[in-house]
Amino acid sequence: MPAPSITITSEFSGSVVAKGATDDLSASLLKHAGFQQIDDWHGRRHRLPTTTPVADKVAIATHAAEMLRAARYSVDLPSSLDMAQMSPPAHPLGPYAAGAELLQITDRIRSADNGADLQQAVDHLLHPEHGALERVREALEAAGEQINDLDDEAYALADRFGFASEFVSSAQSELVDSEVELRRVGNPQQLQTETRTHSPNLSDHWGAALATSPAAANAKVPAALGVEAAHSSAAVRPPHAPGPQR
Repeated sequence: MPAPSITITSEFSGSVVAKGATDDLSASLLKHAGFQQIDDWHGRRHRLPTTTPVADKVAIATHAAEMLRAARYSVDLPSSLDMAQMSPPAHPLGPYAAGAELLQITDRIRSADNGADLQQAVDHLLHPEHGALERVREALEAAGEQINDLDDEAYALADRFGFASEFVSSAQSELVDSEVELRRVGNPQQLQTETRTHSPNLSDHWGAALATSPAAANAKVPAALGVEAAHSSAAVRPPHAPGPQR
C-alpha cells in the first residue's frame, strides 16, 4: 500500500502547515524536524508558529521533507520552502552591506514585543565596544585622520569628520545606562530594585569602554556647534605656509 501524500505549505497567516500525516511514523518525523502537532476537530496536522523566522521555516520544512521522502512518503513542498530550489537572495542594498545590517536591526526594533526584546535589539546599536554607533564613530575618526595623511591642506574637511565623530560620542554618552530602562518599557510595575541592582554595573561597563575611546573626552560637544563649529575651527587653523620665493 503506497504511503499517503503529505503537503507542506505556507498559509496567509505566515504559519507553515503540514497536512496528510495521519499515521504515527510521519507524525513522529515531522515533530522531530520541529513541527508542532495539533489534534482537533479538523484532524491531525502539524504547523510552525507564525513567529518562526523565515530562514528557520525554510530549513525545518526542507529537513522534514527530506526525512519523509527517505521514509518513502510522497511530499509536496513548494519552492519557497525548499532550500535546494531557492536561489541566493539578492543583497537588498547592493554593496552597502552595513546599511542592510542596520535595516535588519531596525526591523527587529520595530517588531519587539516587550522591553526585554527591545533592549536586546537596541544593544546591537549601543554596545560600547561592538555596537554600530561605536563602529560609526571609529570610521568617521579614521576618515578624518586619513584625510590629514593624504593631504595636509585639507584640514578643514578632516576637522568636519572629527566633529562628526565627536557628535556620535555625545550620542553614546546620552544613552549610557539606558539598558535597564529599556527592559522596563511596557512594564511599569517592575520592582525598582532592578534599577538599583543593575545600573551601577552597567555604568561601570559603559564608562570603562568609553574611556578607551579617543573621542570620549570630547563627548559633551554641544549640538549648537553644528557645522558652524567645523567652519570656525577651520577658520582659526593657521594657513599653509607658502614655499620660498624664487
